[in-house]
Amino acid sequence: MALRSMDSLAVEGRRVLLRLDLNVPIKSGAVLDDTRVREAAPTARALAERGAVVVACSHLGRAKGKPDPALSLAPVAPVLAGHLGRPVQFVPDTVGEAARRAVPAAKPGDVLLLENLRFDAGEEGNSPDFCAKLAALADVYVNDAFGTAHRAHASTAGVAALFRERAAGPLMVREIAALTRVRDHPERPFAAIVGGAKIAGKLETLKVLAERADAVAVVGGMANTFLLAHGTAIGTSLVEKDLVDTAKGILAAAAGRGAKVVLPSDVVVAASLEAPGRTVAASGVGADDMILDIGPESRARIASLVAGARTVFWNGPAGVFERPAFAAGTLAIARALADSHGFTVVGGGESVAAVQQAGVASKLSHVSTGGGASLEFLAGDVLPGVAVLEEGA
Repeated sequence: MALRSMDSLAVEGRRVLLRLDLNVPIKSGAVLDDTRVREAAPTARALAERGAVVVACSHLGRAKGKPDPALSLAPVAPVLAGHLGRPVQFVPDTVGEAARRAVPAAKPGDVLLLENLRFDAGEEGNSPDFCAKLAALADVYVNDAFGTAHRAHASTAGVAALFRERAAGPLMVREIAALTRVRDHPERPFAAIVGGAKIAGKLETLKVLAERADAVAVVGGMANTFLLAHGTAIGTSLVEKDLVDTAKGILAAAAGRGAKVVLPSDVVVAASLEAPGRTVAASGVGADDMILDIGPESRARIASLVAGARTVFWNGPAGVFERPAFAAGTLAIARALADSHGFTVVGGGESVAAVQQAGVASKLSHVSTGGGASLEFLAGDVLPGVAVLEEGA
């Protein structure tokens, strides 16, 4: 896959519509975690330093097509300015009068940030009218928001098609390069670790990994369904009973090609999230027990798997990671990847939070900004926000 590079665009003295991922947690008007802002800043800075008028845009939360003060991007503007080292003008709408005034008045090197795209229903609806109004604000388009590239929304797909000059930002390019290497050209042995609450959202990715990886470790809530498929009692644990036969099929597909499937051999259980946990064998889960993490033996087995691999992909926690009492398994996986000498990729969401909490993010080959997007890419799906940026598109 060859993407059009931002470096190929002539931007001096021109307006650049820059799609960023500034979907950060905000509480009481304060940004709680500025990781995504920090990662986005170099792209905006590079364009501004090249003399562009940077018209940055992003969504934030689930605004459902109407303004919501709690989801305004206004608190993000000063945080972005701090990382840029230059002012950022916040524009209190997207395609309205405020935007139509502010953008033409901006000078080369200026950076503007439009209000939350999802305050307009045309964003998620990919409305042609909204796309046209958004495109009218700029001369050139750059998308550096891989985390939303799997959505066929106005700012990621519809508006891009209206620009003759469009390109991927450097974050997007790095994401695609790393994930393409994992999906299409993994150095072997290739190990995948997939966790999280449910199989449903990761089903196609699991199937692909079972067909391509040399070993797949299944952890988290989704492992319960695989344990049940093996006939192992799981007490009151989260489970997707309607997918037990699907789990059996995935296990059979992996076994049929000689791939190794690693399921938890010991687990941490409790009667509730508030109760103290205890470690038991996976075969010893009681009727009133809830599986909330993997145990020390399972952690060691996964660490050994990672140590012997040349390519490792991880997506999804091994337990109820947000509770410190049940975070040990997830943090152990993060540390195992940090100790690996192979090509290590972590795919979004809580896995990224885990490597940051463990302080090992800098020791990994690539930390993806997109959980859902990375999974769909690995499954072989076409990502609308990426396809429109390919050479020849």
